[in-house]
Amino acid sequence: MNVLGSNIIKDVERLPKELINKFVPLATANISDVMGRFRAMDFTIQSMNKPGVHLVGSAITVRIHPTDNAMVHRALDMAQPGDIIVIDAFGGRENAIVGELICHYAMARGIAGIVTNSPIRDSLAIREMDLPVYARGKTPRGPLKEGSGEINTTISCGTVPVNPGDIIVGDDDGVVVVPKQDALTVLEQTLLIQQEESAIIKEIYATGEWNRKWLNNLLHKTK
Repeated sequence: MNVLGSNIIKDVERLPKELINKFVPLATANISDVMGRFRAMDFTIQSMNKPGVHLVGSAITVRIHPTDNAMVHRALDMAQPGDIIVIDAFGGRENAIVGELICHYAMARGIAGIVTNSPIRDSLAIREMDLPVYARGKTPRGPLKEGSGEINTTISCGTVPVNPGDIIVGDDDGVVVVPKQDALTVLEQTLLIQQEESAIIKEIYATGEWNRKWLNNLLHKTK
């Protein structure tokens, strides 16, 4: 459907689940480093869950007005198990776009999580759920339902572009977006970084030292 003020794209190119699942043990900090620190959502998009949260899945994107969550409901109906609903509400701070009932419905449908650049409400109930939810704070003020918006178009969430089918990874540090066309390269390079960091940690405890040639080179340049 594509009418004035409403654009719903039903077909989404998703990456294979086997590839997406390989991001489960990866830290967002390492993934962000691989992508030049450009694909990490800003610090205002934080976990609304207990510590230890981890989020991995394929993006279903939603663009709405800051007070209207009707298209979020439509996206929930369209999403497949393992998808993540990523919502661009233009960074609105006055109305909660997601609440307890939406989260229960998402869990029942096997949706992997929700990310929004607006507040949530029913925060205590959501904190106790197993559904990862990332948002910009909380408020008791609920949304309206007017119906305009877009599903599965390019959006911006946390100052990062998100396309339908991109891989979303979240943990206690925040959320990163892996463009689907770069997923395999990002995966391979992130695994290498994590191996290198494990070796560095072992070296630190074994020798009490940390070999940082880059620091010596940097200080030499400043002399």
